[in-house]
Amino acid sequence: MKYYYDLHLHSCLSPCGDMDMTPNNITGMAAILGLDVIALTDHNTSLNCEATIEAGKRNGVLVIPGMELTTSEDIHAVCLFPTLERALDWSEYVDNHRIKVKNRPEIYGRQVIMNSLDEEIGETEHLLLPATEISIMNAHDLVGDFGGICYPAHIDRDSYSILSVLGEIDESCGFTVAELADKTKLDPLKKLHPILGGMKIVTNSDAHYLENMRDAENRLELPELSAEAVISFLRS
Repeated sequence: MKYYYDLHLHSCLSPCGDMDMTPNNITGMAAILGLDVIALTDHNTSLNCEATIEAGKRNGVLVIPGMELTTSEDIHAVCLFPTLERALDWSEYVDNHRIKVKNRPEIYGRQVIMNSLDEEIGETEHLLLPATEISIMNAHDLVGDFGGICYPAHIDRDSYSILSVLGEIDESCGFTVAELADKTKLDPLKKLHPILGGMKIVTNSDAHYLENMRDAENRLELPELSAEAVISFLRS
């Protein structure tokens, strides 16, 4: 069956995420837009995934736990996991391999942890935006060790993308998937970067605001609707 997806969304835990991006608002908006499956991918953390998964169950939307990793090269990569436990294990690993600078909410915004009822239960002290110690060259294999999949984010953008930083996707990175912000750019990019011809391409919103979430348009063909099925499809 075919399922509509958006596998790159931020909550109010991301410092650049709007405070309206709460677990219930995200999953409720996803349902209104006709999405079947979404992924919560806050910057360098997965601590709002549990609440969003629970809210998704109430709103009839599958939520895949994930993260948008900032590599040591300042490249963004989406990391997705089959279970919350795997995502939280990865989140702890990343937390131990990132620069700890205290957040300044008046400049960067708050970093709020919520429960599934959209109640604030905590706030992350250290800024989540800075680069980690993890290189793009081994991110795919590292995430795989935690049972997940990793792919370069918004490769068609001029900042924080693998193409804007490195100029190419090195085959040794092991990526089987790449993300576009604008799928109309795929054909020109394939001419410049033939490696894309052998990769699965996903198009996600990277929404930090509810109004930036997109209508159901992009689909995955899966045997069933589950996080495991999504990750298996992306790996194949």
